[in-house]
Amino acid sequence: MKNKIYRLYVEKKTNYDIEGGKILRDIKINLGITSLKGLRLVNRYDITGITQEQYLLSKNTVFSEPTVDDVYDEELDMLEYNTIFAIEFLPGQYDQRADSAMQCIQILTREDKHIVKTARLIVLKGNVSISELDKIKEYCINAVDSREASLEKPKHLEQRFNEPEQVKIVESFINMDDGKLTEFLKSNGLAMSFEDLKYCSEYFRETEKRNPTITEIKVIDTYWSDHCRHTTFNTVIEDVCIEEGKYSKPIKMAYKSYLDTRDFVYGETTRDVTLMDMAVIGLKDLRKQGKLKDLDVSDEINACSIVVQANVDNKKEKWLVMFKNETHNHPTEIEPFGGAATCLGGSIRDPLSGRSYVYQAMRVTGSGDPRAKISDTIKGKLPQRKITLEAAHGFSSYGNQIGLATGLVSEVYDEGFVAKRMEVGAVIGAVPYSNVVREQPIASDVVILLGGKTGRDGCGGATGSSKQHSESSLLDSGAEVQKGNAPTERKIQRLFRNPKVTKLIKRCNDFGAGGVSVAIGELADALIINLDKVTKKYEGLDGTELAISESQERMAVVVRKEDASVFIKLSEEENLEAVEVAVITNDNRLKMLWKGKTIVDVSRSFLDTNGVKQHADVKIASPKEAEYYFKKSALESLGETKSIKVLWNSTLSDLNVCSKKGLSDRFDSTIGAATVLMPFGGKYQKTPIQSMIAKLPVLHGDTNTGTIMAYGYNPKLATWSPFHGAAYAVIDSVTKVVASGGDYENIKLTFQEYFQKLSKEPFKWGKPFSALLGALHVQKEFGIAAIGGKDSMSGSFNDMDVPPTLVSFAVDVINTDKVISPEFKKGDSQVVLIYSTIGEDGLPDFEKLRDNYKLVTKLINSGKVMSSYAVGMGGLIEAISKMSFGNNIGFTFAKNVQIEDIFKENYGSIVMEINNDVLDVLTKESSNIKILGHTTEEPVIKVLGETINLEEALSNWEEPLESVFNTKVNNTKVNSMKEVAISKDNIISKNYENVKNPILKVTPIIKIAKPRVIIPVFPGTNCEYDSMRAFEKAGAEVEIMVINNLSAKHIEESIKAIAQKIKKSQIVMLPGGFSAGDEPDGSGKFIATFFRNPIIRESISELLEQRDGLMLGICNGFQALIKLGLLPYGKITDITPDSPTLTYNEIGRHVSCVVQTKIISTVSPWLNNVKVGDVHSIPVSHGEGRFVANDDVIKKLFANGQVATQYVDFDGAPSYDINFNPNGSMHAIEGITSLDGRIFGKMGHSERVGENTLVNVIGNKDQKIFDAGVNYFK
Repeated sequence: MKNKIYRLYVEKKTNYDIEGGKILRDIKINLGITSLKGLRLVNRYDITGITQEQYLLSKNTVFSEPTVDDVYDEELDMLEYNTIFAIEFLPGQYDQRADSAMQCIQILTREDKHIVKTARLIVLKGNVSISELDKIKEYCINAVDSREASLEKPKHLEQRFNEPEQVKIVESFINMDDGKLTEFLKSNGLAMSFEDLKYCSEYFRETEKRNPTITEIKVIDTYWSDHCRHTTFNTVIEDVCIEEGKYSKPIKMAYKSYLDTRDFVYGETTRDVTLMDMAVIGLKDLRKQGKLKDLDVSDEINACSIVVQANVDNKKEKWLVMFKNETHNHPTEIEPFGGAATCLGGSIRDPLSGRSYVYQAMRVTGSGDPRAKISDTIKGKLPQRKITLEAAHGFSSYGNQIGLATGLVSEVYDEGFVAKRMEVGAVIGAVPYSNVVREQPIASDVVILLGGKTGRDGCGGATGSSKQHSESSLLDSGAEVQKGNAPTERKIQRLFRNPKVTKLIKRCNDFGAGGVSVAIGELADALIINLDKVTKKYEGLDGTELAISESQERMAVVVRKEDASVFIKLSEEENLEAVEVAVITNDNRLKMLWKGKTIVDVSRSFLDTNGVKQHADVKIASPKEAEYYFKKSALESLGETKSIKVLWNSTLSDLNVCSKKGLSDRFDSTIGAATVLMPFGGKYQKTPIQSMIAKLPVLHGDTNTGTIMAYGYNPKLATWSPFHGAAYAVIDSVTKVVASGGDYENIKLTFQEYFQKLSKEPFKWGKPFSALLGALHVQKEFGIAAIGGKDSMSGSFNDMDVPPTLVSFAVDVINTDKVISPEFKKGDSQVVLIYSTIGEDGLPDFEKLRDNYKLVTKLINSGKVMSSYAVGMGGLIEAISKMSFGNNIGFTFAKNVQIEDIFKENYGSIVMEINNDVLDVLTKESSNIKILGHTTEEPVIKVLGETINLEEALSNWEEPLESVFNTKVNNTKVNSMKEVAISKDNIISKNYENVKNPILKVTPIIKIAKPRVIIPVFPGTNCEYDSMRAFEKAGAEVEIMVINNLSAKHIEESIKAIAQKIKKSQIVMLPGGFSAGDEPDGSGKFIATFFRNPIIRESISELLEQRDGLMLGICNGFQALIKLGLLPYGKITDITPDSPTLTYNEIGRHVSCVVQTKIISTVSPWLNNVKVGDVHSIPVSHGEGRFVANDDVIKKLFANGQVATQYVDFDGAPSYDINFNPNGSMHAIEGITSLDGRIFGKMGHSERVGENTLVNVIGNKDQKIFDAGVNYFK
């Protein structure tokens, strides 16, 4: 009876329905529908291809958990609820929940053919009118990727696809007149210009002497799109006219200097002036002068790449460091979750295709005010609040799953971004130099397609992001949105970390815009691509779709014919599909075959013309004197009140100055155990950093070589003058790097340009032109260059435009011993301002600025600086306040401080806290130094006779975005915390005598010098490297084993292999991650399903009961141990409604921060190296870490000494305060052990420990768990 369809409804029990509660509040508050009295969120699964017995088995393990879920078979009990609607993904969109459920069932049954379809049901209670219901539906269903689903049960679940027809030939194309061509251009939704299409028709008429196929036209359209070929940036600029005016003087000088640079770089030349030329000439200029020796130059253009001498275990090693920025503005605007997720996925794949391991990301976004009323949303747009929240969820969900530390998250607010959102991801990766081989492909080499399968998602993405938008975009663009699948990309990352694999690769390209046609088409001048070999997500795709679909997580790799089988086998070992899809030829043509016919056959030289050259004129408007950005005088701002305090507080609550901690905390910032600075530092984790810093991703051993990245951008300044805006973006990014310990002369830049659609209007063209001139001017002044960048030239919606945007990213290599963080360190230090001055032309004195940078670097290198902050948008108000918050240290301004100075946005200036004895020397050395004042123990800021309480300043800074990115939970428990703490301490102290009972200490039967640790890697696991390094450092022999579930046969093999390996090991470690993306709706299910297999079950019980082995589970591993019953019961058992569990954090989102945990029992051998009462600072990063159990279970756990660690406050008391217990765990429980202590599970990432990591958060970070586990066997 396998063809029966089982329908199952799963709903969180009342106390656990965090998400449903959030949606209910959202609808009531943001849509203003107050008649709504209740809302239930139900997951619906339709399952076929399994037997009744298998269904019953999976019901409470795969689809639900008895502890937190209620389940209904076939019929949902409506209770008193009266309205219901269902939401499902559009056909062809990736559904991670259904995919993970199928993967879990496949493991359970070890058979292949199952289908699972999911939907989300929203069940409402209350008197909701029809129009209100429509409003709710519109808010809950994004038509771009979802639709309302039927409530009826379907007859069958297989998607029936029509057999695609042969690709059509465009009849009489070569004979079309201008009118017909124009019509053709419109009706086929092409992005190319009319001139381009006309050129195509000439080519097919004169050269090919035939009509093209529709695939050929679409492929050419994709190749020539702005997205792939930077058409706008390569447009020939004919006439340049710069308006006269006070602030256009520097623009004229910069333009003249650009023309002189061209003469120097190119000699006498007729070379076109283009935006692209202005973007890259700084680099060419320095190369010609014999500088930039560390640039890595090759034919592959995967990302910006530099050669670095790294210090690994005190030996020099040659590495490549690669970085890249990427935007996904249009996709995120229409489908925020998928758009932002694939923004990061795409950024990662660029350095990854260069064989780098990507280890840190930065996210810079632009949004309108997310607090705006939903009812004020412009027709045809999603509300800003929804876009910004969903996008943050998408980007963080992808990064957290793939295991990438997001080091800095910033959102810039400007009403211009209502036209179109800005979503930028910048990433940094590195690889040992010897792992990368680059060779020219030759005829007979083959191309292998690796990774994800191809679907309809992303058809037309390249051309879509190059078009201007209007109301209908939301409806038309469904197929243009890609969906991310982070676990697949994680597998590619693992594969490319293996030198055996990378040394086979001659050339590699990631699948970005343009799909197969561009990713494979660009690898060599001539190839034959067989589209029938491309793996598909589902049937029914025609040749054109296969050629241009932008499905994510795919790589195209060139290898020698004889290496193909080895490469495919190595991919399979990493649980990845790889197929040979193309062969390199030497006839200079791009050909594609489908269903036995050639559907594309064009000459490379034609494709490479990139279409007809576009031409444009440029007019640069003179920045208005009346609106001079830096003129805002503080005295005017003080207005009537004349109170500095009022102005101080209103500056802190400005959207572009206020706290973004609630946004940032949902991004994992510590994975990789190489994060040098937490995003928020100080004892209270309240001082935001300005630069992200991480150590290179060394697999074995340690390094103090790291990278630093900072960004600069101010939309208000850029709107006044794109030239000055871009100049200060570069200055700001460089200043931030210098303030953190970088050296300005060594910095490399990469830019993100984002402008309105330019059409043919000279004044519009003047904006990017003057911005690039401003950026070039600063590059030349500093003697540094932009070595890469990305342009997005479609920031328009009807008649609205985004602000003229050039975001500058500055990157440097840094010795991590020397890093300076921004929070004040002591209560009595001197604080100085190394200031820059802004001249008549609105630009700083560059000579002075260079001297300042050198001085700062010298001071930092000699260890004289305690903290530093680059002054920016909020002037000294922002700098001093933020430096004070982290450690709650006050500040008193010097008497002679001018009110003007406090408000000035003096870009380029740096505030420094220094030791008192440095002061005299300093003032002699430089005249650019002012004494600002001194820090104080008392948490107040004293300025010009007024006193501002830090607590008040902090709440003004934290409050503005709390309603959007909340950091607090409406929690009544907090008030009664003191009573709770006392009663809890009583429970614990009563049991001290049991805990010390020596009978409990276990020792192993057999001693082993180098114990073996086995670490299984599941799809979605991401902490295996960190865990491996922690165990290796402790002296263990570690083996990582990838669990392969490509097919039922692979699963069989994996089960046998892991059971064998467990038999040979002393320790089984289950690492953190998101196994199967924490789906279906709950973490650890995939691992638990796997370990319930009888063969593995037996090897685990043998390990624990006969061989005295140990088990450790951290984060996702702890979740799996609990869901197997191994914790707290010590063996694999069935879960009942009374079993303890780990469920969704009370705040309803991922949390990432450093917590304090206290050891309260040392029964476990894992805790042999610590004492009861020890407190450690441990990073956490999870979405489901809230420990929940009923009172009886909890009492037992305490009585048996099984509660190992608790979340505590600064006094060492267990706490429900979200600042100390971020997930709301009952009794503040962070880690528990089995009765004999040999199994230990905890949420905190004790493996993320190392030299120079998390240096801006104090505390002992090493719990010595790994040493204890290894020494237990010695």
